Amino acid sequence: MSIGNSAAHDAGGVRVRTRGAVPEEDLAYLRAKIDSALDRPGLPAVTGEVRIVRATATHTASPWSAGGEIRVGGELIVVHDEEPSARELADRLHDLLRARADRLSHRGEVARRTATPPPWRGGPTA
Repeated sequence: MSIGNSAAHDAGGVRVRTRGAVPEEDLAYLRAKIDSALDRPGLPAVTGEVRIVRATATHTASPWSAGGEIRVGGELIVVHDEEPSARELADRLHDLLRARADRLSHRGEVARRTATPPPWRGGPTA
């Protein structure tokens, strides 16, 4: 696995690096899925890198693997996955990134307190 065998493409603020024989249509699908998972209103600036590797060995059960570190504002999202095809890998990465981005965007919104404190904590009495 040499550096000469890898390629890098930008998907928004996320760099997608490939290693191995990755067809252009699979790469375009992967980039589109990564973009759609992280392109949502309310998210701060997104930067980072996702590495896609296609194994050359034919005996592996899951020749496609991905790993990435993506910064969303001040938070770090780390993803890893292995799948038997590029489409399945892209769909799974989309699900992982979307779920973690949702968690980040909703983390500060919901406070676990009631609108008014109960009477035993100094709130209004009925």
